[in-house]
Amino acid sequence: MRAEAPSPSGIVLVDKPPEWTSHDVVSRMRRLAQTRKVGHAGTLDPMATGLLVIGIGSSTRLLTYIVGTDKEYLATIRLGSSTSTDDADGEIIDAADAAALAAVTPDQIAASVAELTGQIQQVPSSVSAIKVDGKRAYARVRGGEEVTLEPRSVTVSAFEVVEIVRVDEANAIDVSVRVECSSGTYVRALARDLGASLGVGGHLTMLRRTRVGPYRVADAVGLEGLDVAERLLAPAVAASALLGSMQLTTQQAVDLGHGKQLQGVGDVAQDRPLAAIAPNGRLVGLVQFTAGRGKVLVNFPPDDVGPAAAEKSTQ
Repeated sequence: MRAEAPSPSGIVLVDKPPEWTSHDVVSRMRRLAQTRKVGHAGTLDPMATGLLVIGIGSSTRLLTYIVGTDKEYLATIRLGSSTSTDDADGEIIDAADAAALAAVTPDQIAASVAELTGQIQQVPSSVSAIKVDGKRAYARVRGGEEVTLEPRSVTVSAFEVVEIVRVDEANAIDVSVRVECSSGTYVRALARDLGASLGVGGHLTMLRRTRVGPYRVADAVGLEGLDVAERLLAPAVAASALLGSMQLTTQQAVDLGHGKQLQGVGDVAQDRPLAAIAPNGRLVGLVQFTAGRGKVLVNFPPDDVGPAAAEKSTQ
């Protein structure tokens, strides 16, 4: 007699199509995975494509740790006009004359890009999801309110110009870029600020997220014909890639599962979360060592197994 398979848990890397909201993707995944316990690790705008990290089952507990990781994007910035949303979905609110745009040189673009690289103070787009007095900024803007957000410190570790193309018929310059940045950085705001620094205005016309922490869009899959069980990244694998790992003995796995602290463990990383892995490959929890004592940050259910382990349990 075959035992009932454990509930699915893990991470799925989805390549979000254009015009879909992140919530649309979550809703589709709930139907595909046949569970409401689905979440994502960082919103992508409808116009954007690329990597959306989806957590299923108890692996949604990992999303908190994924959200804060650095990101990589490919983008196209159109110089020559500003929009109400800092991207192509908004209305044009200002446009440069042809002479001003013609005067912009590749060296000037490179110099302005350099000024926006490193640790910078960035004012988020007014149509961002940041809450203002309990309400999303974009909702206030759509309701007719004028919203001004406070600048915040972000890190743009890479802002590279890939290609510059003059689009004469549109009185525009399209700048293709690659951006690596800290969580909370708005690429739309980089487009806006690049255009402002050059005196011609700018907005985003294309955005594709290619990496979230250790996860890459090259390993992602589209929603069409998606087989969740086949694409599910086991909790232990996902957590180890994100945080690093430590191997537990059978007794340590039991103790950690009961919330006990670990002591007498060898050389392990201190003062940061680690994925604690049982001898059977199960993710027992996330643990952090301080002064040689390991404390549980998050526990995972005993039946929370990855695809391979789940298959073994039914044989």
